[in-house]
Amino acid sequence: MSAIQVFTTTDSEASAAQIAQALVEQNLAACVQVIGPITSTYRWEDAVETAREWLCLIKTEQARYAAVEVAIIAIHPYAVPEILAVPVTVGSAAYLAWLEAAVKEAPSCP
Repeated sequence: MSAIQVFTTTDSEASAAQIAQALVEQNLAACVQVIGPITSTYRWEDAVETAREWLCLIKTEQARYAAVEVAIIAIHPYAVPEILAVPVTVGSAAYLAWLEAAVKEAPSCP
């Protein structure tokens, strides 16, 4: 299993909570931590903007990245959301085992 942490920011605590809930319910993430508010400064449409945002730290596995990205885009309020992933190079064996078990697909109903 190759663990990754995916980052996305959004414009409200409610939006961040919606993303977190959806990803965990769909077994796409083992855990999503929401941090905020934070202040982001960025360039958008040739202007420097500053906004209050909430940061989602999404714990998942590399094999789930594409599905995580699709799920975020489907509910994200931004036209171009930040979705970045970084590899987890080391972590506690117990936590990584829990993460792997948490993102396994739920068994299908008969």
